[in-house]
Amino acid sequence: MAIPKVLFLCTQNSARSQIAEAFLRKYSDSFDVTSAGLEAGTLNPLVVEAMNEVGIDISNNKTKSAFDLYKAGASFTYVVTVCDKESAQRCPVFPGVAARFHWSFDDPAGFAGSRDEVMARTRLVRDAIESRVKAFVLVVAPESIKEQVR
Repeated sequence: MAIPKVLFLCTQNSARSQIAEAFLRKYSDSFDVTSAGLEAGTLNPLVVEAMNEVGIDISNNKTKSAFDLYKAGASFTYVVTVCDKESAQRCPVFPGVAARFHWSFDDPAGFAGSRDEVMARTRLVRDAIESRVKAFVLVVAPESIKEQVR
């Protein structure tokens, strides 16, 4: 049986999709997972810090463009967009046959306030994405993997 391929998409692949990819890697090795954006941006340093707080190092991750994946002929079993409501119209669409999901999360790049306030909101997004990824694994992963997530 082929390993299901999962693509997490957002606008710049700098925060939300990177978080989702990292958590799916943490909770299951039953998926071939990647993330991409409408444009390849730059990793958000506060997101890198927030992920380090939970023991996941994404500091060496590269941002990827959905268009580059498409040009390379990539196909996916599941495509999950993680854009917020405000940028949903800019959130990329990946062609092909796939089960599609949309999880709306605020974009840490748009957070305002002091560093501590922005960091607190970034942690909330990180934790919300972790919860959604765990739920995703519980729904679609093989039974042996589900026990590890519970």
